[in-house]
Amino acid sequence: MAAGDATWTWTPSAEQLKHANVARLARALGCGDYSSLHRVSIDDPDRFWRAVVADLDLELTSPWDTVRDDSRGIEWTTWFEGARLNIATACVHTWAGRTPDAVAAVFRGEDGTRDEWTFAELSLHVAKFAESLAALGVESGDRVAIYMPMCAEVAVASHACAHLGAVQVPIFSGFGAAAVAQRLQDSGAKVVVTADWSYRRGRRTPMRETIEAAVRSAPSVERVVEWRRDDRSWSVPLGDGTLAPLEVPAEHPYLLAYTSGTTGRPKGALHVQGGFLLSIAREAAYQSDIRAGDRVLFSTDMGWIMGPWTLVGAGALGASVVFMEGAPDWPEDRLWQLVEEERVTMLGVSPTLIRALIPKGEPSADLSSLRAITTTGEPWNAGPYAWLDAHAAGSGRIPIVNISGGTEVGACFLSVTPMAPTKPCSLGFPALGLAMDVYSSEGASLRREVGELVCTRAWPGMTRGIWGDDARYLETYWSRFPGVWTHGDWASVDEDGYWSLHGRSDDT
Repeated sequence: MAAGDATWTWTPSAEQLKHANVARLARALGCGDYSSLHRVSIDDPDRFWRAVVADLDLELTSPWDTVRDDSRGIEWTTWFEGARLNIATACVHTWAGRTPDAVAAVFRGEDGTRDEWTFAELSLHVAKFAESLAALGVESGDRVAIYMPMCAEVAVASHACAHLGAVQVPIFSGFGAAAVAQRLQDSGAKVVVTADWSYRRGRRTPMRETIEAAVRSAPSVERVVEWRRDDRSWSVPLGDGTLAPLEVPAEHPYLLAYTSGTTGRPKGALHVQGGFLLSIAREAAYQSDIRAGDRVLFSTDMGWIMGPWTLVGAGALGASVVFMEGAPDWPEDRLWQLVEEERVTMLGVSPTLIRALIPKGEPSADLSSLRAITTTGEPWNAGPYAWLDAHAAGSGRIPIVNISGGTEVGACFLSVTPMAPTKPCSLGFPALGLAMDVYSSEGASLRREVGELVCTRAWPGMTRGIWGDDARYLETYWSRFPGVWTHGDWASVDEDGYWSLHGRSDDT
C-alpha cells in the first residue's frame, strides 16, 4: 500500500500533543509545528542541539565550543568540539543520583526467572565490572566484544566499556563461530564478554563453545569473561565500585557496530560518545516519546543497532529496560504477556516479528500501559501493519512509530512524529537534524516518484567511518553523489509530504 493512498491511522489528541516530549521542545524553540522545528534543527544546529541537551537535562561534564567542524570535508565531520562526557554517567550514574530507587533494568528469563535492579544497583554493578575489565588490562580505546543474550548483565558490560572509555563491539548472539571470529579479527578485540549459555525456545543454547572456537582464529583476544547463567555471576572477581568514569571528548570512540550485510567482509561502523548519546536520546525522547519512569521493551539483540539504541535511549532519559531472554513467541503470547506484567510503555518490534505472531492469534493480554509501539527493520506491508494497529495499538489509540535508519546511521533518517497524524506503513518525515532527500539517478530532487534515499548534510550520529577501511567507507556512501550520503534505499515522498521506503537499492 502506498502511504498516499491511505487514510490516517492515528491522530494525536489534544492531551497527547500537550504532553509529548517533542511538542515541549518545539515550544521551547518557538516552533508551532514539526516542519518548523525540523527547519531549526537543520538551519541552526547549535541552537537546536543546545535546546535538546537542556530539555532532556543530559549530563555533559562540559559543553561544546563548536557544534560542527567539517573542515576535513562533510564525510569526516565532527561534532560538539570541546564537550566532555561519559555515556555511562549520562545513562546510569547520573540517574543513580537523581532517582536511586527507580527501576533501571528488569531481566525476564525464558524459564520464568525475574531479576530487577534499581539505578543505584545498576550503577554499582557497572562500576564494579569496569574495575574488573581494567584489572584485565582493558584501557581507553581498547575493543571489548560482547556476545551475550538480552539480559541485565549485557547493560553492565556495555556501560562498563563506556565507563572506561573502551570501545564495545556487540556481536549478534545467534551467530556461529565463523561469523563471530570475523568480527573479532576485524575489530582487534582484546577481551570478549560472553555467557556460558542461554535459553532459547525452552532449550539451553550454548555460547561458551562458540566463543572458544572463534577465539582460536582471533589472536588479538587475550581474555574471555563469562556470565554464568545458572547463578547469574561473573567468572572474574569484581571490584569495589570506586573507580570513577573516564571523562572523554565528544569524539571519543564508543561503539563498533557491524552492519548486517550479507556480501563481502563485515563493515564495522564506528560511533562516538557525544554523537551517539545526543542522537539516540533525541530519538528516544522525540520519536518514541520515552520519559523518566517508563518501561521499554525492544525485541532485539545487542548485535543489532537497536540493542545499543535501547540501552542509551532509555538510560539517558531515566527509563527502565525490560530484557527478554530467548524467543518472544515461546510460549506463543509471551511478548504480549510481558507487556502486561511489566507495564511496558514503549514496545519495539519489527514487521518480520509481527508477521510471525499473526498466525498465533490476537493478544489476550492487557496492553493498556503502552503509549507507543516503535517499529523498524524493513518496510511494512498493509496487512501486518493493520493487524498491529487493530490488536496492539488500539485501532489508533496510540501511535505506531515507524522509523528507519541503519547501523552506520547511528540514528534514524526517517520517523513518525508524535506531533502529526500517521499513515499506514509510512515513515512519516525526516528525523530532527537529518537533511533528507530523494534523488533521481542524475541527482535531481524527486517528489511522488521513487528514487535514492540521500542525506545532504552531516549529522551527529553518523558513523566516523568503516573500521580500518576509509576507502570502502567513501566508496560505499559518498561516491554516487559527491558530498551527499547515499544510503542504498529506494524511497518516495507522497503528495502530503509523507515518506516511504520500497526496499534496498544495494546491499550494505
